[in-house]
Amino acid sequence: MGAGKTYWGKQLAEHWNLPYYDLDEVIVAEEEMAVSDIFATKGEDYFRERESAILRGLVLQDSFLISCGGGTPCFQDNMDFMNENGITIWLNPSVPIMVERLQRKKYKRPLIQDLADEDLTAFIEKKMAERLPFYQQSQYIIDSDHISLDTFEIVKNA
Repeated sequence: MGAGKTYWGKQLAEHWNLPYYDLDEVIVAEEEMAVSDIFATKGEDYFRERESAILRGLVLQDSFLISCGGGTPCFQDNMDFMNENGITIWLNPSVPIMVERLQRKKYKRPLIQDLADEDLTAFIEKKMAERLPFYQQSQYIIDSDHISLDTFEIVKNA
């Protein structure tokens, strides 16, 4: 959350002339309800199952770019699946940058919408610690608060 996946996914897809999908947006369209509503009415387990099924359906296409939710790699063997079927990139900005980004859009994030701003840093650090073993399996890791389209050229040329 707050790493810039959606922003950079859209930028790169346009730059590389690839179809682009935001996994959360695909789920919202198919379920006809917001992610926060899915979590509230059907639960996280249901969401994670749909997320995994839709991810697996998308890879039946040729080249495309997808931004997945921050939890996607951590469930249903999704990280292994993504590594076997594509190129994975972990955008890993600093915690203060993620906090700054998330404070502006908490209402869109079911896992943090009820958190006080002062609790956000601890929440992010806890989530990162939980998710780190999955994220570290990414084929490319970008550890920077200052990235540009040029940052991704190493991936494009791989």
